[in-house]
Amino acid sequence: MTAAPARPRTGRIDLMESRGFDRVLETGAAWVLGLMWFLPLIYALWTAFHPSEYAARFAPLAPWTLENFVNAWNAAPFGRYFLNTTLLCAMILAVQLVLVTLAAYAFARFEFVGRDLAFVLVLVQLMIMPDVLIVENYQTLRKLGLIDTLLGIGLPYMASAFGIFLLRQTFKTVPRELDEAARIEGCGFLKLLWKVYVPLAKPIYIAFGLVSVSYHWNNFLWPLIVTNSVETRPLTVGLQVFALVDQGIDWAIICAATLMTSGPLLIAFLLFQRQFVQSFIRAGIR
Repeated sequence: MTAAPARPRTGRIDLMESRGFDRVLETGAAWVLGLMWFLPLIYALWTAFHPSEYAARFAPLAPWTLENFVNAWNAAPFGRYFLNTTLLCAMILAVQLVLVTLAAYAFARFEFVGRDLAFVLVLVQLMIMPDVLIVENYQTLRKLGLIDTLLGIGLPYMASAFGIFLLRQTFKTVPRELDEAARIEGCGFLKLLWKVYVPLAKPIYIAFGLVSVSYHWNNFLWPLIVTNSVETRPLTVGLQVFALVDQGIDWAIICAATLMTSGPLLIAFLLFQRQFVQSFIRAGIR
C-alpha cells in the first residue's frame, strides 16, 4: 500500500501560527521594556545595600549593609520631610474629596443658569498644565502671605477638574428612581448625596485618591518654588537639596535616601496592587 499524500497546510493554520508569533513577539517586547524600566531600581537597590566602593561594579560576594540608610537619615531631616509630605497629601485629598463631590453632584443633578458653560470651563482646566500657572499662582500666594507654607503648596490643587469630571460622569449613571425613593423617605439633598451617591461611587473615590496621593507625593517643581525652609519642604525637594548640597556624588547614600522617599508608595502598590488595578478598571480609566 502506498502512503497517503501529506495534507497541504491550510490558511487557517498559517493564520494561527502568525498570531502565535505575534503574541511571542509582543510578550518579548513587553519583557524587554519592563526590564529597561526596572534597571534603575535594581541599581538603586544594589547600591543602597552595599558599601560605596561597590556602587560602580557588581560583585556577587559583596557585603550587605544598612549603614547607607542610617547615614542618609542622619544627614538630613527626613523625619520632618516625611511628616510634611504626609500632611500635605492628606490635606489636599481631604479638601479635594469635599469640593469635587459637591461640584460633581451639582453638575450631574441640578439645573441652573450657565451649568453647561461652567462644566466646559472645568474641562478646559484639564487641558492646561499646572506649570503654565506657576507665575500667577506664586504672585497670588505672595499677596495672601502663604509663601513657604504647606497651605500654599496645596492651595492651587484643592479644586481638581479631573475629580469633578470623573464623579460627574459617575453620578449621572445613578438612576433617578433612587433619588425619588430617597426623597420619599425624607432625605434632603446632602443626605441623599451621602447615603446614595457616595457609596455607589466608592471605586471612583479609591481611584481618584490613588492618583491624587501619588501625584502630590512625587510633585517637585511647585514645592521647590514655593518653599524655603525645612519646616515646609516635602520629600521631593528635601531629597534634591540633600543630594546636591550635602552628599555630592556619594551614590550609595543618595540611592538609600531615594529608596526611603519612594519606598512608601512602592510598598503600598505591592500590597494593594489588585485593589489598585481594579479601582482603575471600575472607574473606566484607560
